[in-house]
Amino acid sequence: MSEEPISFRKLSGSGNDFICLDNRLGQFEPLVTSGRIDRFVRVLCRRGLGAGADGVILASPTDLLPGLVLLARFYDADGTEAALCGNGTACFVRWALDAGWSGQDEEVRALTSAGVVHGRRIDDRYVRVCLPSPEDVRLGLSVQTGERTWQCDYITVGVPHLVTFVDNVEQIEVSHWGRLLRQHPMFAPGGVNANFVQVLAPGRLAVRTFEFGVEDETLSCGTGSAASAILATIRFHWSSTFMCAVEPVRIRARSGDELRIYFTLKGEQASDLCLETVVRPVYDATLSAELTRAALGQDDGGAG
Repeated sequence: MSEEPISFRKLSGSGNDFICLDNRLGQFEPLVTSGRIDRFVRVLCRRGLGAGADGVILASPTDLLPGLVLLARFYDADGTEAALCGNGTACFVRWALDAGWSGQDEEVRALTSAGVVHGRRIDDRYVRVCLPSPEDVRLGLSVQTGERTWQCDYITVGVPHLVTFVDNVEQIEVSHWGRLLRQHPMFAPGGVNANFVQVLAPGRLAVRTFEFGVEDETLSCGTGSAASAILATIRFHWSSTFMCAVEPVRIRARSGDELRIYFTLKGEQASDLCLETVVRPVYDATLSAELTRAALGQDDGGAG
């Protein structure tokens, strides 16, 4: 890949922020195929030293399935590729619609590693994305971390999530306990996202998430919000309006934004999963020559 100016758009999904790179002409493919994409992502995502973000999204063309506009690839801040990202998908949809990549169509259909996603704008703030069906529900897990035992539920929403219900999320040291749960041997080798969830009322939750790949608490997590909503509905036997995608489960994120989760639930199997999240375009920019060289490994500044 030549050292040319790299332009990008930064977007935030309810506090989850992403650097979005247009790879429709394949200019970033050498980084992907050579295995250098991890360093590239880490340098860009460093807060205070790079552009700063929870992750990077690449938009690439695809002709694999009729009607698909783009291939969406998600990379966490540590350079690892993620199968799916809920808020990232919403940012991707807003980005594609603003750029006109879907033509006259008001819906974006994109391929991710977790399957096909559909998305559209709801209004000036919210984007709605419909995600592949969750899998692998496990209820009533006891997870020991040091002297504390957590009662947890587990579900895969594109990526694995552990959900722990607590009395007050504000009193949880998420950076400490989240890290221990995320790295617990029970979920080796890949680990798990750790969500701490407070029930505010039937159909209303407050969620804080320690995300792997970022290796810290984020201001919001779309798939974590979906996991929490589904598992809360199962555990607390909420009314059928939440099980039939009539009424959303509303999630208060750490950022203060509200995410809305719709799904159909039969027993412990969820389907028709859709997420509505606030998407904000932050800025369009071009990387400096110095940061570009660092990202491409052409200086000795290290990847951090």
